[in-house]
Amino acid sequence: MNTMRLSSLSLALSAALALPAQAQSLVDLYQAAKAFDANYQSAKSLYEANLAKGEQAQAGLLPSANLAMGVNRTNISSDMATFDRGSYGNQSATLSASQPLYRPANRATAEQGKKQAELAQAQLTAASQDLIVRVSQAYFDVLASQDSLNFVKSQKTAVAEQLASAKRNFEVGTATITDTREAQARYDLVLAQEIAADNDLRVKKIALDQLTGKTPSTPKAMRLPVNLPEIAPNNVTPWVNQSEDIHPSVQQARLALEVAQLETQKAQAGNKPTLDLTGSYNITKNNGTSSTTLDYRNNVAAVGLSFNLPLFAGYAIQNRIKETLALEDKSRSDLEAAKRGVAQATRSAFFGVQSGLGQVKALEAAEASSQSALDATKLGYQVGVRINIDVLNSQSLLFDTKAKLAKARYDVLVGGLKLRQANGSLKEDDLAAINALLIP
Repeated sequence: MNTMRLSSLSLALSAALALPAQAQSLVDLYQAAKAFDANYQSAKSLYEANLAKGEQAQAGLLPSANLAMGVNRTNISSDMATFDRGSYGNQSATLSASQPLYRPANRATAEQGKKQAELAQAQLTAASQDLIVRVSQAYFDVLASQDSLNFVKSQKTAVAEQLASAKRNFEVGTATITDTREAQARYDLVLAQEIAADNDLRVKKIALDQLTGKTPSTPKAMRLPVNLPEIAPNNVTPWVNQSEDIHPSVQQARLALEVAQLETQKAQAGNKPTLDLTGSYNITKNNGTSSTTLDYRNNVAAVGLSFNLPLFAGYAIQNRIKETLALEDKSRSDLEAAKRGVAQATRSAFFGVQSGLGQVKALEAAEASSQSALDATKLGYQVGVRINIDVLNSQSLLFDTKAKLAKARYDVLVGGLKLRQANGSLKEDDLAAINALLIP
């Protein structure tokens, strides 16, 4: 009985291992890449480090406290009894604390720390958007290569049928050897294309595996027919205007300008006074001294204000202010350059998606026309008004159009994500709309 159960379990396990790998959606592979991609993990670690660095800047506004303790022992021996003191020593402990009351430079540093945290968030957002685009590009590269390989295989089957037909016609004397040789040449060419397409698919799958950590990754194909989403809004101006407010690069440049302005405030604070509240409590216990053998203890408490006013520092403060003002102007120019660059990238991406949608519609019409042309050419070949090379050319044109159409659809979907990345609005939720176009 136990043997039968073990055999059944072994068969079930073998059957499970024999099943093909479950296909993954775009969202599935993106989530896998978030946990695996080294570049994103590096950006995430940098984000956490920058958050901690920003918190460090708050220390200049908070109180500080220190505890110091000391023990010493002295031994004096002499051949004269008068100076032969022996051993004595003391123990001491001091608790000191201070609270900044007026330090404008420290306050500016604390504000810079807050900007540092915002800057870290913008950098992580940019890394997340970059990962979305990289995963989507690799995902659809695999699908495009898979489609190309399937189309080449279909073309090989069609050419093989045409080759067999040409051979039969030659054998019965209704066609010349030229038809056979043309079909054979086209068949050999398709074989070479199949080898290249198969290798390209293998390379694209390796790239996706390396990005997501899934081996092997199996992307879900797109459902056909498909209605690609239109651009909304279908006007480039709102996209550009939005980019000036939310794009991570613009945000980073704007924060860099604010940090530079705070740096100028810190430099100007070099001419201002500082005021701190200080306090200390000291306990000292003496076990005699060099002149007495009495033990005694001292307790000393102190509280006060520490005021400092810079008078002259060799023009260092004035030159530091000039430096920070120049760096402030540089940051302002960098912000303007970032806005212009993002606006240009947004316009290019917008018109690229518009062009892609137009190409998809044109290629869909071309596919229908190519199919009609092939059917007509085959009919003409059967009745003798067309030759074999006409059929082969029509077949090549049809499958080439199919491959270009599939690639154009994928380019539109990735282009839509790149458009959102270009204007800074790309989010993980944007992948859900693409996931709806895939086979469940």
